[in-house]
Amino acid sequence: MLAEIVVAILLGCLMGVISGITPGLHINLVALILFSISPFLLGYTNVVAVASFIIAMSITHTFTDFISATYLGAPSDDTALAVLPAHRMLLEGMGHEAVKLTVIGSLLCLIITVILSPLLVIIVPIIFSYLKNYIGWLLLSVVVFMILREKSINKKFLAFVVVALSGILGLAVFNIPNLKDPLLPMLSGLFGVSVLLLSLTQKVTLPIQRTTEMIKLKARDTAKALGSGVFSGSLVSIFPGLGPAQAAVLGGQLVGKIDVFSYLILVGGINTVSMILSLITLFTIEKARNGSIIVVQQLLQSIDFNALVLFLAVALIAGGIATFLTLYVSKIFSSIMNRLNYAMLSIIIIAFIGLMVLYFSGVIGLLILAVATFIGLVPNIAEVSRSNSMACLLIPIILVNLL
Repeated sequence: MLAEIVVAILLGCLMGVISGITPGLHINLVALILFSISPFLLGYTNVVAVASFIIAMSITHTFTDFISATYLGAPSDDTALAVLPAHRMLLEGMGHEAVKLTVIGSLLCLIITVILSPLLVIIVPIIFSYLKNYIGWLLLSVVVFMILREKSINKKFLAFVVVALSGILGLAVFNIPNLKDPLLPMLSGLFGVSVLLLSLTQKVTLPIQRTTEMIKLKARDTAKALGSGVFSGSLVSIFPGLGPAQAAVLGGQLVGKIDVFSYLILVGGINTVSMILSLITLFTIEKARNGSIIVVQQLLQSIDFNALVLFLAVALIAGGIATFLTLYVSKIFSSIMNRLNYAMLSIIIIAFIGLMVLYFSGVIGLLILAVATFIGLVPNIAEVSRSNSMACLLIPIILVNLL
């Protein structure tokens, strides 16, 4: 039994690396594929080992998915807001350092959440029952704050325009019937292709990528980022419809002004915390909040205290392994980037994103990608925060909760 779980963890970590560095390959899709072949897998092992494999893979994915977001500018809903500061660091020759910061956030937030798990088991049901009717108002206040934080009246108006355009885009996309993977074209346009096009028009050249120890973190900002990461990641798992991207916006507003390094720690931690809290919500309120844990729920039906302890231990071990794997793969990517023409790479990535969108979302997906790309250019032209574009996810959820 123990040997099977150890093998499951190791294989899960390797699969998490593959899923993380592959643009467009979401962990939920991989988990569902595994569930479909679970009868075959159970012929060779037991259900606990299969569940451990899925958890190890999912935890590792939350570490490694920032590699493609940083080096390739290909965001998922989990990494959209990390693309901008990470891409900026890449253009300063610090792509590996950007990945390292998200790894720091993922690992430390993982450890903190596991330490706090006895307390979370008690308070999660209380928080859920108290705040479940207020999530719409909470997110609305975040959107209002995002607009009001711009310095001048003119900037506030332009931020409102970006919020309105992005919100309308989100409402339209989510109401298109039978559209597969709507987030891929929308987020790729807003945060991926638009950034790459700006780099091309500005004739950006990629400097030599370093793998140094140049990061200097401020203790206070790091503590604020970790605390906000744990809190925001917890909200993702407690409240339905609230995803990592929305939590990143919320966490960024709650923590106040912090430097880019600390912000990447914050964003890195949210996804990992969300995965751990999903196990806790499954145990406490019998609600699974992401695809991977839904598959675990389908396999086991429910988890008892002993299973929860085991899976938390699996997550910790996987997090430790994922830390080394992510940093190792990041160094490989960094070395490869030193030998590539950045303009040509940007064109290839844009073409690759277009092909993925066409495959997963069809021709209508390409139309969404084009519209989202144009909207994604507006914040740069208007010189307002690009995070206002996250209204594409916030506005639909606000309306669902308030109307």
